[in-house]
Amino acid sequence: MSSHSFGKNPHSAIYIKSLEIFSLTRNIASYLSHDLSYLQRNGKEDPNIYFTGDIVQQSVSLGPQILKAENQLFSEEKHKYVASVMRLSNLLYKNCERLERVNSNGKDFLPLLRKELKKFRKLQHTWGLTL
Repeated sequence: MSSHSFGKNPHSAIYIKSLEIFSLTRNIASYLSHDLSYLQRNGKEDPNIYFTGDIVQQSVSLGPQILKAENQLFSEEKHKYVASVMRLSNLLYKNCERLERVNSNGKDFLPLLRKELKKFRKLQHTWGLTL
């Protein structure tokens, strides 16, 4: 999904990338949570299942924070939301690294997500400077 294919698309490239990351994250989390939902031998749930919810929540929060930053009139307010986007993307990246250590076939998709997050970070850097 690229911004060029929409013609008069009003959304920025970073916002579109955040939607792609959300979609990818949601699919990966669904796959992982299916594998991690079983009880362990000791009768307890796998604590890593919570990271699947965390990555979805963090990725779903990226888009609205980007839009809020872009719609602010004052620089201080813009930078507050830029910092929030940075914090969310860092947390998302760290939780991806944590999930790569779980016992699931779904973890094979996490390097793809981290690659997309690296692209997002490059966009984020440029975007933050232009606001």
